[in-house]
Amino acid sequence: MNKNTKAVKRKKKYANKFKAMHDSEVKWEEGAALKMLTLPKGVKVKIFNHDPLMKRFDMKVKFPPGYVEPEHTHKSWHSILVTKGRMCVAGKDLRPGDYVFGWDLPHGPYEYPDGCEVFCVFMGDGTEHIWNEEKHLAHENEWNAKTNSGKKAVAKGVTARSKQLSKIKKDNKN
Repeated sequence: MNKNTKAVKRKKKYANKFKAMHDSEVKWEEGAALKMLTLPKGVKVKIFNHDPLMKRFDMKVKFPPGYVEPEHTHKSWHSILVTKGRMCVAGKDLRPGDYVFGWDLPHGPYEYPDGCEVFCVFMGDGTEHIWNEEKHLAHENEWNAKTNSGKKAVAKGVTARSKQLSKIKKDNKN
C-alpha cells in the first residue's frame, strides 16, 4: 500500500477537509442554539464546522447581557475561549482570551452580566445541556454588570426567573 492509498483510506474514515472562512459568512442562529444546546432562550450560535465521525462541533456562542447559563452536564466535553464580553464562572471574571474546559461532570452556573461571545469546541455524544429548571430559576446572581445595558438586563433576568419559579411552585401545589 503506497502513501496515496493510505491518504484515500484516511479520507474515507474521517470527514476532514480544509476550511477557511470569514466570520461574516456564517449567520447567527437562535433556533439552532435552542435545539442543539437545550438552554434557556436568548442564546445564538454560529456553527463553523460539524464532523459527525469525530463527534465534533466548532461554533461561536453569543450570550445576551444578563444571561445565566444553568449548572449543567452533557454527554461530551467542551473547550471555550472567550472572544468578547465577560463570562463569570467558578469565582473567576473571564475576559477575551480566557479559557474554560468543561467535562461531563456538573459545571456552572455561568453568568454573562454584560453579554459574551465565545468560541466553543464540543466533542462527544451530545451538545445538549442537562439541567434542572427549578434550580436554575432559584439561582441568585453573584456578579454585577459593569454596563448600563447589563445592569438593566440582569435586573430583568432576576425578576423573570423569580416570577417563573413562583408560578412553578404554585402549579406544583395544585
